[in-house]
Amino acid sequence: MRRGSKSFVVEDVPIHGIADKGRAVGRTTDGLVVFVEGAVPGDVADVHILYKRHGYGEGRIERLRVASPHRVTPFCRHFSVCGGCKWQHLDYAAQLAHKQQTVVDAFERIAKTPVRAFMPIVAAPQTTHYRNKLEFAFSTRRWLLPEELADDALVASPALGFHRSGAFDKVVDIHECWLQPEPSNLIRNTARQIALEQGLSFYDLRNHQGFLRNLMLRITSIGETLALFSFGYDDTAAIQRYLDALLEHVGAHLTTVVYCINAKRNDSVADLDILTYYGKGFVIEQLGELRFKIGPKSFFQTNSIQAKKLYDIVLAFTELTGRENVFDLYSGTGSIALYVARHCRQVIGIEEVAEAIADAEENRVWNGINNAYFYTGDVKDLLTPAFIKQHGRPDVIITDPPRAGMHERAVRFLLECGARRIVYVSCNPATQARDIHLLASRYEVARVQPVDMFPHTHHVESVALLEQRT
Repeated sequence: MRRGSKSFVVEDVPIHGIADKGRAVGRTTDGLVVFVEGAVPGDVADVHILYKRHGYGEGRIERLRVASPHRVTPFCRHFSVCGGCKWQHLDYAAQLAHKQQTVVDAFERIAKTPVRAFMPIVAAPQTTHYRNKLEFAFSTRRWLLPEELADDALVASPALGFHRSGAFDKVVDIHECWLQPEPSNLIRNTARQIALEQGLSFYDLRNHQGFLRNLMLRITSIGETLALFSFGYDDTAAIQRYLDALLEHVGAHLTTVVYCINAKRNDSVADLDILTYYGKGFVIEQLGELRFKIGPKSFFQTNSIQAKKLYDIVLAFTELTGRENVFDLYSGTGSIALYVARHCRQVIGIEEVAEAIADAEENRVWNGINNAYFYTGDVKDLLTPAFIKQHGRPDVIITDPPRAGMHERAVRFLLECGARRIVYVSCNPATQARDIHLLASRYEVARVQPVDMFPHTHHVESVALLEQRT
């Protein structure tokens, strides 16, 4: 062990697992728990401990002594710099095993209720090019690699890519991203090149000034592409010149181009007017027999192939016969509600984001579905005895809350509703297990099905079937 004043190196640290947020974890011979960037379970490494706090250390590999049998060569040249796909160096079978265990651990340690059947995780058939949506940032400051730091000419070089974790004002210049299919790379690289040729300013995140700010791309499984550009200020002539040049070069690959003016200090476009420059202003995605209209602000599952599998699991867990009254809580744009609507008597969707409800209504009409009804409001406030009296007691409840899980008041009302079956979909097994612990007084967990929506990351989706105790 070599120690300095603040940071120090510990030799031969065995890496035994993966902890919170997908970080590799090991333990030194003197018992210090260390979270190690760049490691995978099974590695033995000399670890540079950057700092200690509250009884644990955080660091990175100084020297790899023994490589894990699960370690593989990352396929992306931006790996370890970008930070987007943190598990590219871990083989996919090991990724799935760790995600499965994450769900099992959450139920055993937090839900503390028996599970009749843990189903094996549903693997993604595509582990690259699986995202239908990506957001990129223009920046005046490109993240420099260690070997570039001495070159003063590169300090202020512009970039279009992803924010570097821990460096809000710097962006990794992405030339080839493996997350989204083509024409994603073509459009992004062309957008950068045209901006440089036209001498347009990239956004300065420190001083909040500059013309080109963000680019969002949606690419659907049926080959439609939407590009949304955010500009830091309104310059109609420059916008027209820039977008015309883009369409001239890659217009054959674009279904629609939209833009907005964002002079705020944050990147959100939710409260901004979106203007259509080219095309219809939206794209269409298809899941099974349903077609969904997806606009620039629409929420939609970012992995379309796995979303279809996820919804099939939800539908199977509901065991609908066509006679049921179904409640879909936190329904978003209504994709799950619409997916199950043709298999039940009626489905009631509740969502607090008004724009999402508008999308749900539009997609309901698009698909000719007449037994789905959507209401705007917070689930914990809208679920009342009066609401039940108006719409009937649910036979089946589907709930897909945000990462924070369900409000305790909503959980209590689920207990009072007395639905025969609850299907709980979650992107956070820990909060899912917490809520199920509260529901366990009336429900038992029949099945839990993990689904891998995001290969090469620690994220995992979990679907739990709860059945009323007899």
